[in-house]
Amino acid sequence: MKQHIAHIALVVDDYDKAIEFYTQKLHFDLIEDTVLSDTKRWVLVAPKGSQECCLLLAKAASASQLSSVGNQTGGRVFLFLYTDNFQRDFENLQKQNIKIIRQPITEAYGTVAVFEDLYGNLWDLIEPSNS
Repeated sequence: MKQHIAHIALVVDDYDKAIEFYTQKLHFDLIEDTVLSDTKRWVLVAPKGSQECCLLLAKAASASQLSSVGNQTGGRVFLFLYTDNFQRDFENLQKQNIKIIRQPITEAYGTVAVFEDLYGNLWDLIEPSNS
C-alpha cells in the first residue's frame, strides 16, 4: 500500500492576494488556478521542487470559515517548509519583510526559524541536519 497527502487546504480571504504572497514572496509555483464558479476557484501552489504535496488555497465561504483565516491551528506552527539552503531562504524572508516570529536556532534535527504568512499562520523554515 502506498499513500501520500496530495493537498492541504489553507483558508484564505482572497485568492489573488494569497497567490501573490505565495508566488512572489515565498517563490512558490502556481500549479493550478481553475475557475469552478463565480465565487470558487481551484488554486494550488507548491514550493519549488515539491513533488507531492500542494497547498489548496480555499477562499472562505462563510463567516465561520472567515474567522479561521490565519488561525487554523489555534496559534501553533501550522506548516513546515523544508529547504536545502536555510540561509538563502531566510534572507528572502527578511528581504520580503515577512514577519519573523523566532530567529534561527540550531536544533538536533537542523536549523529552524519561525515565520508568519500574510494571514498570521505560523511556519517553520527548516534545513535538516546532515546527520
